[in-house]
Amino acid sequence: MRIAHVSDSHLANVEGVATSVGATVALLRAAGHQVALYSPGPLSRRRPGELPSLPVPTRPYRLALPRLPDAPVELLHVHTTGPVGIAGLRYAAARSLPVVFTWHTDLIAYAPHYPEVPLGAAYAGLRLGLPWRARALRELARPGPGRDARLTELGRCLLAQMSLLLAPSAKTAEAMAPMAGRTPIVVLPTPVPAPTPDDDDRRRIRAELGIPPDAPVLLAVGRASPEKDPELLLAAFAQVRRALPAARLVLLGVRRNRVAVRRAARRLAVDDAAHLLDPVPRTRVGGYYRAADVLAFTSTTDTQGLVLGEAEAHGLPVAMVDAELAARPGTGTRRPCAAGTPAEFGALLRRLLTDEALRERVTAEGRAAVTAWSGARYLAELTRLYTTLRHSPTRRPAG
Repeated sequence: MRIAHVSDSHLANVEGVATSVGATVALLRAAGHQVALYSPGPLSRRRPGELPSLPVPTRPYRLALPRLPDAPVELLHVHTTGPVGIAGLRYAAARSLPVVFTWHTDLIAYAPHYPEVPLGAAYAGLRLGLPWRARALRELARPGPGRDARLTELGRCLLAQMSLLLAPSAKTAEAMAPMAGRTPIVVLPTPVPAPTPDDDDRRRIRAELGIPPDAPVLLAVGRASPEKDPELLLAAFAQVRRALPAARLVLLGVRRNRVAVRRAARRLAVDDAAHLLDPVPRTRVGGYYRAADVLAFTSTTDTQGLVLGEAEAHGLPVAMVDAELAARPGTGTRRPCAAGTPAEFGALLRRLLTDEALRERVTAEGRAAVTAWSGARYLAELTRLYTTLRHSPTRRPAG
């Protein structure tokens, strides 16, 4: 099968969309499919499929030329709503190709925190033919119900361009259903790879950070920007420290919002036990999972939360506050979840650190779910959907 994947996130970016796209493309290619990946690349010495792009100041992204080369493909799989993703939708519409779209990002939840979201939405809406004038663009620029309504309008327009929407969680499928119209939605989470064992990781990383071998360690992986709620994480950690004074918190991947996080840690008197670390290559993240005792996940804006499955693959129990995302892919068991208050989330973290029977049960359930939702199972379902679309009459995009 000849498939083109389209993404505004370049694969070197250490974040969920790039990780999901890279995993999907690798599985398809290993199974013998001809897969072209169009995503941002450097201005020179680009690899096949990379589009010329420039880095975006203060962001780990690149802005690419939204023009896809003509190529013999049977289906497009689009992953983003930026210029490259919108170019992919227009490319498919011009050639009557079926389009699969994975909805990785909650635009409404991210819009208050990232000005590029409403800006990109304005670009997408205009390129897709929405009759937006000055009033609509003003509403996009201002927080409130008007912006949410415009983003919902864009969501309906985007879904009308798709043959199939893939939602990485039931939570995301439920949120997108009111916009779907005739577009079918299928829940298809991205699988996580099996970890590579390294018995020395726990000892080595703790030594590098100056953490005693027997100290309880909480880990958070990913951005510490406001939409991930680092304030709740730090406040809950302060609760944990009252019962477990030796506990440490490692925040891996902190780039944006670092000063604010450090200030909050000082205010809560946990700055001496909080380690703020820069992002590391994906090949090194596994060592931090093995060095920790619990993954603390305070975001309620994620559509899947790949770090949840990654942690479970490494035998790390997960504590979270997003009840809608607590169901594990594969087995349907649920991750431990608490209300999003420092007292209740802190109590859950403390139990997972101290209750050995609870830890063993949660760890076993997590590993079983990762094993059940394997790359092979994901690939079989994805290729079945591709094949169904390829042999069905192409539904022409609306508009």
